[in-house]
Amino acid sequence: MGNKKAAFFDIDGTIWNRQNIIPDSTREAIRKIRENGNLAFLCSGRCRSYIQNPELLGIGFDGVVSGCGTMIEYNDETLFYRKLDTELVEHTINTVRRYGFRPILEGREYLYLDAAEFGEDYYGKKLKAEMGEKLLSISGEWGKWEISKLSCAMEEKGQKECFAALEEYYDFMVHNSQIVELVPRGYHKGTGLIKVCELLSIDPADTFAFGDSVNDLGMLEAAGTAVVMGNGSEVAKAAADYVTAPLLEDGIWKACRHFDLL
Repeated sequence: MGNKKAAFFDIDGTIWNRQNIIPDSTREAIRKIRENGNLAFLCSGRCRSYIQNPELLGIGFDGVVSGCGTMIEYNDETLFYRKLDTELVEHTINTVRRYGFRPILEGREYLYLDAAEFGEDYYGKKLKAEMGEKLLSISGEWGKWEISKLSCAMEEKGQKECFAALEEYYDFMVHNSQIVELVPRGYHKGTGLIKVCELLSIDPADTFAFGDSVNDLGMLEAAGTAVVMGNGSEVAKAAADYVTAPLLEDGIWKACRHFDLL
């Protein structure tokens, strides 16, 4: 097969669906990729503390690129981590709250949010249920946070002003009118992919990125070959070299077979 290949997989909408269903064919495809002497990485916008599901990790990966490229692990060793300065985090919390945003701080060990700000909010309840003791309060850990990015539940009013106040420090990934991710400027899944290539002496031309949505664009553009799931967004499909079948229709397996990775 020539040079060693490296495949990078988004999680949500690519490896599993909203019910966390992972097709058996996906497990087998990733196993075969590695069996053939190539590398397989998770590449996610999620911070590392939010990538803990045993079924997901049990698939078997050589490494994890998390937090939109702010953390890189290989063979269970952390090779790179971009920690946000505590003073900047404090400034960011105070700024977003001034505009009615509710912050969620994202680190490699913990997530942080203040429960009183979320009440019965679905996402807040979901995090509490999934994170358990790995979910701490912002106020209770004031100044002791250890994070590389953050997200906010936001109000429509004040978004433009809030972004302008923080654009010196962050790139903004707006998912919809209620949710935004604040990522250190210049970082995204694609920079994580390129950093892995630098650290492991892999030619970016020998990489494959598998994604489904707008937040995968950096990774899709950085990879030698961009694969988008059939259930993916039209924006993502426009950036693809190859559009495979949907997730639940053996999309990853079919794409890996098409590119002779199996």
